[in-house]
Amino acid sequence: MDERRGDVGNGHGHGRAAGPADGPPPSAARDDARGRPGGTLHRFVSFVARILRSEWHGMVVEPFRQLLSRGLSGLVLAFVAAFGVIFFHAIAQHPAGATVVRLTGGVKASLPLPLALLRTPVSLYVPALDLPVWAGITQLFLAFALAELALGRARTLAIAYITTLAGTLLVRVMIAMGPGWWGLGLPPKTGQVLDTGPSAAVVGLFTYLAVVRRAPVVFALTGGSMVWESVAEPNLAGREHLIAVATAIVLGLLQERGRRPLRALTVLLHSRRADGRPTVAPDLWKPPVPPSSTETPSMAESSVLPGPPDPPDPANRARDSRAQLR
Repeated sequence: MDERRGDVGNGHGHGRAAGPADGPPPSAARDDARGRPGGTLHRFVSFVARILRSEWHGMVVEPFRQLLSRGLSGLVLAFVAAFGVIFFHAIAQHPAGATVVRLTGGVKASLPLPLALLRTPVSLYVPALDLPVWAGITQLFLAFALAELALGRARTLAIAYITTLAGTLLVRVMIAMGPGWWGLGLPPKTGQVLDTGPSAAVVGLFTYLAVVRRAPVVFALTGGSMVWESVAEPNLAGREHLIAVATAIVLGLLQERGRRPLRALTVLLHSRRADGRPTVAPDLWKPPVPPSSTETPSMAESSVLPGPPDPPDPANRARDSRAQLR
C-alpha cells in the first residue's frame, strides 16, 4: 500500500487544516480590535477625556489658583460690574432715576454717533429691559471673574468694551443697509430700540476665553446658545450677541497668531545666548609663545616649560656603582 507523503510535521503543506496557530478570522480580529484597550472606541474616549481635562484645567483650575494667590483683589472688575448693574437697576425703579439712567447710559441707533460712543461704557451696567436682572448678574459676575483671573484687568476691560462696541456699530450698518440683503439688513424702526445691558460683553468674554484657552465645550455652549437665540427669537439683542461672538473669535485668533512670533523670538534669543556661552571648560594650557628676534636662545629655552627627565643610562649607572665601591 502506498504511503502518502505529506508535510505535516514541517508545516509546509498546502492542504493542512487551519489550527489555533493560524489566529482568528478577520471579522473576529476586527471585533477584538474594537474591544481591546487600543481600539477605536478607547482612543475616542481617551481623546474626549484629554480635552475635558485640559478644558477643566484651563477654565477652572488655573483661575482658582490665581484667586488663591491674589485673593479678593483678583475679583475687582467682577464686583464692580455686578454692583454697577444692581445700582442702576435700583435707580431705574423711580421716575427721576429712570431719566438719569436713560440720559447717561441709554444707547439707541438713532442717536448721533459721538453721543452713543459717550454713553456706551455706562450702558454696560444698565440692565436690559427684556432680560432677568438677577440671572444676568450671576452670569456677569462669573464671566468677569474668570476673565480677570485668566486674562488680567486691562485685557478683560478691552474685550468687554470692544465686543459691545462692535455690536453697537454694526447694528447701525445693518439699519443703513435696510431690509433685505439676505436677512442682514434691519428696518429703520430698529433704531428706536433701547440698546443696553452687559450681555454682549458676557458673551464676548466667554467666547474669547474659550478660544485662547482651547475650551470647545464652553465655545459650543456659548456660540450654540447665541445661534439658537437668534433663530428662535430674532431681535436686536440676538444680532448683537452673534456680532460679539464673531468679534471675540477674531480677537482670540489674532491673540494666538501674535503670540507665536513672540514665542519664536523668545526661543531665538535664548538659543543665541546659549551659543555665546562656553559649552566646555576652558583649556588652561596655553601653547608657548615663539621667541622674538630680540630674545636669545637661552632666554627662549628658559621660557619653555621643562619636560620629563630622560631615563638613566645603564652604563652610567654601573660606572657610578664601581666608583662608590672604590
